[in-house]
Amino acid sequence: MKQILILCVLVALSQCIRIPLIKGKTTRQKLQENGLWEEYRKKYPYVPWVKFDQTGQEPMTNDADLSYYGVITIGTPPQPFKVIMDTGSSNLWVPSVYCSSQACQNHDQFNPHQSSTFQTSNQCISIAYGTGSMTGFLGYDIVTVGGISVRNQSFGLSETEAPFMASMTADGILGLAYKSISSDGAIPVFDNMMNQSLVSQDLFSVYLSSNEQEGSMLFLGEIDSSYYTGSIYWIPLSSETYYQITMDSVSINGQAVACCGGCQAVVDTGTSMIVGPTSDINNINAWMGATVNQYGDYNVNCNNIQSMPSVTFTLNGYSFTIPPSSYVSQNSYGCMTGFSGSNDFLWILGDVFIRNYYTIFNRQTNSVGLAQLA
Repeated sequence: MKQILILCVLVALSQCIRIPLIKGKTTRQKLQENGLWEEYRKKYPYVPWVKFDQTGQEPMTNDADLSYYGVITIGTPPQPFKVIMDTGSSNLWVPSVYCSSQACQNHDQFNPHQSSTFQTSNQCISIAYGTGSMTGFLGYDIVTVGGISVRNQSFGLSETEAPFMASMTADGILGLAYKSISSDGAIPVFDNMMNQSLVSQDLFSVYLSSNEQEGSMLFLGEIDSSYYTGSIYWIPLSSETYYQITMDSVSINGQAVACCGGCQAVVDTGTSMIVGPTSDINNINAWMGATVNQYGDYNVNCNNIQSMPSVTFTLNGYSFTIPPSSYVSQNSYGCMTGFSGSNDFLWILGDVFIRNYYTIFNRQTNSVGLAQLA
């Protein structure tokens, strides 16, 4: 069922090199010469202690509106990795120096010998995703996310990775779902944050930017009221595995067009699209005048976007409406809808849905909260 639909652009982190120091004008001197120093200081006040704060805020990069990844570190001294923040899985894994797959050669690799705090285990790990799989073994080390350092965190070190992952921008994946679906019983990162009393509240929240813009954020233990307006609408989980909820219906122009009589849905930051049973998705796309191409994508006329209908998802009696400007993506090949069919009975409310709402994953009350973006 789990799908990761990501467009991958290889972005490597800079390698550390020694550069001779050359004496020159400081940034402050240059700004003063141009009369910009006072304005700069007002806009960006000097706060020297900010880098020592454990804020619990993890900036994420929007990769072409198809995946969202942040930079974490593992080990002592810390080794940095780009990982997709995925509420649809529960394991953390990164490539390792023991991996010979092409996907590992294209990404940063964890080297246990360069971490003084690494501990190995004899446990193997294998994780399957919709677009491939990874195999490897579990290790333990310090993992830092959003300034929060988790001790003795288990994570996977890949030894093989599927060919698809060679094209991923991110190095690995950080799962934020429940331990019940964790491979080989590994305790997820956020569970350890709760267990080690590293977060003030047993919840996390996300803001996903649109149109490849900057500003996407993962808030660990926090709800940031500046990101939303109005009330938070809470939907109880129907299963503590994924963030699974009961969906009442999907409607267009007041008429139920899918999920008639109710269905189950997963709120998943690791899936780019809205995924549902093929028959339901076909019906929704028909309302939009979409045609399916040879790759299974549903294309629409870019000139018709303004006149296309909005789609309303009813969850726990609340209505959440997605306009065509949110569910239609445009590139050099044309326009396509963000609805994809699947043989699975579960729906996935992926990034196409989540981008419209400030979303809270509450582990204390086992619920998902949705609020209108500010």
